[in-house]
Amino acid sequence: MTLKERITEDMKAAMRARDGARLSAIRLLLAAMKQKEVDERIELDDAAVTAIIEKLLKQRKDSASQYEAANRIDLADQEKFEIGVLMAYMPQPFSAEEVAALVRQAVTETGAAGAKDMGKVMAWLKPKLAGRADMTSVSGLVKAALN
Repeated sequence: MTLKERITEDMKAAMRARDGARLSAIRLLLAAMKQKEVDERIELDDAAVTAIIEKLLKQRKDSASQYEAANRIDLADQEKFEIGVLMAYMPQPFSAEEVAALVRQAVTETGAAGAKDMGKVMAWLKPKLAGRADMTSVSGLVKAALN
């Protein structure tokens, strides 16, 4: 079962269970997926769906922090609930050791010598780590490995 099919089945299950909050979060994801398909006239694969989920997660995390700063805990809690629903569709994240090992492998395989080769290393890592590691922290690890 593809990720897209799983999300659709979960939407149906939420409808049957009359779980309005979960249904709303899943519909938000399905709407973003449909928008991408219509805009680009493509059929989404699991990697594209994961990229959409990552984007939505980033938006939700930003919104939650802004709501907390504005002392709107009710809205922050809603965003956090949506984060929980979306996280269920993300692949299992890599451990810090696995990410560090992949960074070392990337530096070796790309022949990176210094900071000027960071783009090469990140391009090598991105498809392998997509959805399974925070690319901001990976970037820091790559900088440290190249210096």
